Amino acid sequence: MHSTPLLLTEADVARCLDMASLIPLMRETLGRFSARQCVQPVRTTMRIRPANGYYAVMPAHVPGSGDDPGAFGLKSVAFFPGNDALGLPTHLAQVLLLDPRTGALLAIMDGRLITEMRTAAVSAVSVELLARPGPATLAILGSGVQARSHLEAIACVRPLTHVRVWSRRHERALEFAHLSHGKVACPVSAVSTVADAVRGADIVVTATSATDPVLTGDALEPGMHLALVGSSSPTMRELDAAALAHCRVWVDSHESARVEAGDILLAIREGRIGEDHVLGELGDLVNGAPGRANPQEITLFKSLGIAVEDVACARLIVTRARERGIGREIAL
Repeated sequence: MHSTPLLLTEADVARCLDMASLIPLMRETLGRFSARQCVQPVRTTMRIRPANGYYAVMPAHVPGSGDDPGAFGLKSVAFFPGNDALGLPTHLAQVLLLDPRTGALLAIMDGRLITEMRTAAVSAVSVELLARPGPATLAILGSGVQARSHLEAIACVRPLTHVRVWSRRHERALEFAHLSHGKVACPVSAVSTVADAVRGADIVVTATSATDPVLTGDALEPGMHLALVGSSSPTMRELDAAALAHCRVWVDSHESARVEAGDILLAIREGRIGEDHVLGELGDLVNGAPGRANPQEITLFKSLGIAVEDVACARLIVTRARERGIGREIAL
């Protein structure tokens, strides 16, 4: 145990975190979460007005075994959509890692990149478990940091034959496509409509800040797998109720989905689905529960992001930072 905590910047975090390690870590962590081996309350949230900001505190404990103390800590996260116009990230976060044996502070680190990468890694786990095997066409709705990280993560688990990206601002989609050339071994195209993006796609990622649906039921095709990551509020959704009714649905956390998943909650309120429409947690599939039943059904993973993912990432980062001499020790 180190008595002096580490301070880790986003650049430090980037030196300690990679998608190839993160995807299996998220898979293991989700399995333990769904096996009820972790302690994690639903995050505490509040609105910050007049900026229309959203703030959350997310604590969690992932127990270890034997000499392994596990991971314990919390994430402080803010979503301020107006930051985009200011040239600032819309999502800002910090993660505190604590010693599970004493409660002592081990590290303070920038959490923006952790959020970006672990969200995409979890979506990649959903692709591993639910998408049809083999080469795939990927559609991405959105062109921000989550779009970028999802392209990287999904390319780790499926051979991609074509990527199509759509954004409300077409110039953003064009820029994304240009910057993505060479990062994946397939064409990346910017398209002007959602329909053009999802037509013939095997995997669809929605990574927008939409409050109203951008993807509707008439655009879905048999065999698709959808990963919805853009909304985490009961009043926001990226998918309409008709589309959700066509899908077999899994979530990261039942408890969180019941209070935060607007895509699901609004469809229930409109009478298009029942509360039993959610078949299970992604971790249930990790632990052996059945997933996709046939090549034609449409599967969907609704991601909200849960704190066990963040503290597991933070523990990996701090372990590597100590090994590699990264970061700065701070006196409190």
